[in-house]
Amino acid sequence: MPDEVYRALARRLDEIPNGFAATESGSELRLLAKMFEPAEAKLATVMRLTPERADEIGARAGIEGREAHDTLVTMTKKGLIRTSRGDAGMLFGLMPFVVGIYENQLLRMDEEMATLFEEYMQETGGGSMAHGEPSVHRIIPVETSVPVDVEILPYERASELVEGARSWGVRECICRVQQRKVGKGCDSSLENCVIFAPIPSAFDESESTRAIAKDDALRILREAAEEGLVHSICNHRDQIFYICNCCPCCCGILRGVTEFEVPTAVARSDFRIVVDGDACTGCGACVERCHFRALSLPEEVCAVDYDRCLGCGACARVCAVDALALERRAEGEVPAPPANQRAWLAERAGKRGVSLSDIL
Repeated sequence: MPDEVYRALARRLDEIPNGFAATESGSELRLLAKMFEPAEAKLATVMRLTPERADEIGARAGIEGREAHDTLVTMTKKGLIRTSRGDAGMLFGLMPFVVGIYENQLLRMDEEMATLFEEYMQETGGGSMAHGEPSVHRIIPVETSVPVDVEILPYERASELVEGARSWGVRECICRVQQRKVGKGCDSSLENCVIFAPIPSAFDESESTRAIAKDDALRILREAAEEGLVHSICNHRDQIFYICNCCPCCCGILRGVTEFEVPTAVARSDFRIVVDGDACTGCGACVERCHFRALSLPEEVCAVDYDRCLGCGACARVCAVDALALERRAEGEVPAPPANQRAWLAERAGKRGVSLSDIL
């Protein structure tokens, strides 16, 4: 029974456009068993992304309404599903494994879960988060690396995303937490995943997210850029509610590029770095800062491999002579992000050949 229910849950999660890759060893089943009790997995297997009443979900699973409700509430507290409130009371919806279930395991992440996730990552070459188009995440540039006369669109500007919110929070980076628990990782700051919402006081009662002021959120973004971290967000233009500040040695998505050599694991920004060869002194600071091995120093002048440049702008911040800057790529070089989350789901579903009819 347990193996069957986790296998069914894994299939259900793979029916979401984000995907949940299967393995030969069953590492994904062991990971799900660590997160979900069998009764919880049974309910999740029949859930949809669109939130529904507990009795509707329970009826499909063959579980009485009150029992289903209590189990779903427990699942919500464990970060396994999402909840909202409708006219008829609480509604419960399924989430993708990434981005969704996994990121909500911050408070439950122990050495066992971290090890199981790492086994899954290694066996799948980065998991579904590293494979498939459009990419799950997209790079946005460090704003100070873009010349003032170059337009940055609202959905490309970290500060504008933060300014447009009405409440703000910060949480620890689960990727760095996971890597440290398996004896890997780096010394980058831990608490700098910035989250925001269009309503006031959204994070006041959260256990995993510390509510902060807008100025604090902007400060964290500045400090992350100074640290050489990469801004990464969901890959659509609207309905953006978080900014990850990523190190490519820990970030599950950026590891797709740096460790598993999947160049499309993250969507590049609409910018690319350019070099003023006359100003460049060949000091090499930018080469050391570049996370994606896009820069080199042939003949003691910085050169760019544009197949590897993701347009984050981290390198420009350490250039003492301002020889590096971001410029907008040629029109059409980078596909425009889908308009919103539903458009992203539809496009990704089409590319993967999965149907949205039963999952939405």
